Amino acid sequence: MMVHPTIYSRVLGTGSYLPPTRVTNQALAERLAQQGVETSDEWIVARTGIRARYFASPEQATSDLALVAAQRAIAAAGIDLQAIELIIVATSTPDFVFPSTACLLQDKLGIRNGGAAFDVQAVCSGFAYALAVADGLIRSGAHRNALVIGAETFSRLLDFKDRTTCVLFGDGAGAVVLGASDQPGLLASALHADGSHAHILCTPGNINGGVIQGSAFLHMDGPAVFKLAVNVLEKVALEALAKAGMSADQIDWLIPHQANIRIMQGTCRKLGLPSERMIVTVGEHGNTSAASIPLALDVAVRDGRIKPGDRVLIEGVGGGFTWGAAVIRM
Repeated sequence: MMVHPTIYSRVLGTGSYLPPTRVTNQALAERLAQQGVETSDEWIVARTGIRARYFASPEQATSDLALVAAQRAIAAAGIDLQAIELIIVATSTPDFVFPSTACLLQDKLGIRNGGAAFDVQAVCSGFAYALAVADGLIRSGAHRNALVIGAETFSRLLDFKDRTTCVLFGDGAGAVVLGASDQPGLLASALHADGSHAHILCTPGNINGGVIQGSAFLHMDGPAVFKLAVNVLEKVALEALAKAGMSADQIDWLIPHQANIRIMQGTCRKLGLPSERMIVTVGEHGNTSAASIPLALDVAVRDGRIKPGDRVLIEGVGGGFTWGAAVIRM
C-alpha cells in the first residue's frame, strides 16, 4: 500500500508596508484641537503605549498597501510569482463592497494562474483566521503556495471627534508566504467567536439604495473590550500551545495583536513570559487591526530577532467578538 507523506505549511517569507504619512500624537492632538477635542501625547501614551501611527494617503486603497507587503514577502520567499495559488486577505476595510480585495490584489500582482483569492473578515483576529484557513488548504493538498495578508486603512473609519477611538488606530499591511513542506511550520491554531459581544466593538453601518444606513464610524466600549480581551487571549494562547504539545516557556517569541500595551503586557505576564520575548510595535504603528501581527512579525524577522527555527506564538482579539492564536516554527 502506498503511504502518502504528511503535508505541512511553513512560512517561506514575510513582508510589510506602512504608508508614507507618519502621524505623531502631537500632530494628532493639534488636528483634534481644531475640532474642539482635547488630548495630548502624555494622555495617549499613558493609556495605550502609542506614540505614532501611519495614515494612508487619499489615493491609496487597502489593496495598494497589501500589494507592497505582498511583493516584499514573495521576494523574501524566493518563489516565482505565478507559483502563488491562493491569496487570502484579512481586512475590515476592503477597497469595495465587492469584488474582494484579494481579487484586486491578484490582478495588481499580475498573477494569471487562476488560483483562488478571497477575503477573511474577523477584524483584529483576521490574520490568525486567514493563516489557519491557508494552512488547512495547504495541508489538504489543494494548494502548495499561499499568500496571506493582513491589510487595513482603518483611518477611514475613525470619528475624529471621539478621542477614545481615533487615537488608537493606524493603516498598514503585513504579509507571509506559506508553502507546502514535509516539515511542520504552523504547529497549531485555535479560533473562536462570540457574536453576543458584537455591540462592544463595531462599525454598525451598511449601504442601502446608495445611502449609508447606521454609522460608518468605528464604535467601541473600551472598558468592556479590555476586560474581554485580557480574559480570552490567555485562554486561546494556552489552547494553541496545548494543541502543539508545548508549554509557554518553550516559546521564543510572543507576537500579540498590537492594540494596547497594557493588554499585551497583561497577557505576557499571565503566560509567564519575560517582556523581552514579546515583540512590540504598537508604539510606532498604533492598532492596525488585521495588519498588526504580520507587520510586527516582519519587523522582527528583518531586524534579526526572529530567526529560522524560532517558535512564535501569535494571538489576536477583535470585533465580532473574535479571537484566535497560532504557534509557528519559523
